[in-house]
Amino acid sequence: MKKTLLSVVLLSCFSVSAQISENTGETFEAETLRHFQALLRFDTSDPPGVERPAAEYLRDVLEAEGIPVQMFWNDEQRPNVVARLSGSGEKPPLLMMGHTDTVNVDPAKWTYPPFSGTVADGYVYSRGTVDDKDNVVASLMVMLELKRRNVPLDRDVIFLAESGEEGNTQYGIEFMVNEHLDAIEAEYCLAEAGGVTRVDGEVAYASIETVEKIPYRVELVATGVAGHGSVPLQTNSVAHLAKAVAKIADWRSPVRLNETTSTYFERLAAISPPDKAAIYRKVLDPATIREADEYFLEHEPRHASMLRSSLSPTIFDAGYRINVIPSDAKGSVDLRALPDEDIPAFLDEIRAVVDDDAVEVSLGERNTRPPGEARLDTEAFRVLEANISKHYDTVTLPMMQTGATDMAYLRNRGIQCYGIGPAFDIEDGPLGYGAHSDQERILVSELHRFVRFNLDVVIDLAGAHQQ
Repeated sequence: MKKTLLSVVLLSCFSVSAQISENTGETFEAETLRHFQALLRFDTSDPPGVERPAAEYLRDVLEAEGIPVQMFWNDEQRPNVVARLSGSGEKPPLLMMGHTDTVNVDPAKWTYPPFSGTVADGYVYSRGTVDDKDNVVASLMVMLELKRRNVPLDRDVIFLAESGEEGNTQYGIEFMVNEHLDAIEAEYCLAEAGGVTRVDGEVAYASIETVEKIPYRVELVATGVAGHGSVPLQTNSVAHLAKAVAKIADWRSPVRLNETTSTYFERLAAISPPDKAAIYRKVLDPATIREADEYFLEHEPRHASMLRSSLSPTIFDAGYRINVIPSDAKGSVDLRALPDEDIPAFLDEIRAVVDDDAVEVSLGERNTRPPGEARLDTEAFRVLEANISKHYDTVTLPMMQTGATDMAYLRNRGIQCYGIGPAFDIEDGPLGYGAHSDQERILVSELHRFVRFNLDVVIDLAGAHQQ
């Protein structure tokens, strides 16, 4: 990947990490940490999701640098911030996106106050450090740096700080896509969900999220005859529901790969120890994929989920007192479908698995996502891969996210979206320091590396090419 002359000039003329901000007198890194802590100290738990203070902070910082800002909302407490730096128009825009809301917390389980932005032992501790105010502050700092250095651009660079990602997309991305797409429409989008994995403190690999599974809620309703608990009945709705749920949990839906997962396992095999590499290569052969699946189900369930539309029973609602057999019992199953899954046909498969006329299977209400997939043969993916090699000196794995992100709404409109993220220690998740955990943290050094990575990616992708 050739660097643009612009990138070479910029990065050889000054070191981002040592650069002094013209307006604040701070180093670039000190300013990054200051803005990051300020954003973390806003309690934007969703629900209720009062993102306005964080949104106003971003607006004020951007406008102070002369960057045009718009705010859009359908709930005044939950605004979305859009900032734009104009380019020559030679290429379509580039969108950077991060969400300002976070999941809720139980403060009693936190070592440091969950909205304190505490710096200790080289980490920043706070809710939102890795989901998703790291992406928010990285995008903010890129906008500030492009403006201060007057970087010539072939693309408009747009920054969207959205509300409602944590389950209330009607205030954020759905609202923006349905009502204000013109303000954020772009050829490429960079957002959350990827990242760089460290093992024992050393970078092992990086992932770029290019496609994601689609969440659905499958409802099971078993009906029978109500009666006294002292007289067992074969029509017992709870028993019928329990058997149906057990059958679903035991069922292994068909496995298949797509472009992203095929490339993922191929590249993962290339960097893995021989025993693991052999298993990952079995995924790529139709004759041995089931053997790999058997191993994944027991040892690497996340990889098993990447091979199929998965089903996880999560809710069981039955009965109201110990001596009454209820006439109905309800259960819910979390379906994460492959992006090309035929949902009506898949529901018919579930009904065949349940094989019980007393149990009705249907889709329930859920904040789902539309289908869409980013290609691997784009300029954006090549630029991301080159900068991962430059900043992290590691291989890039395109990844299918088993969860869900707001990029799905943009991909569905034809925008090529790529999920990125900072480096994290693989040990942090089991220790309870990951996203949505009772603690959440990021290494200060990795925050700064992520910001520098973002800046280089945007310059390479949007900067004017000198001939």
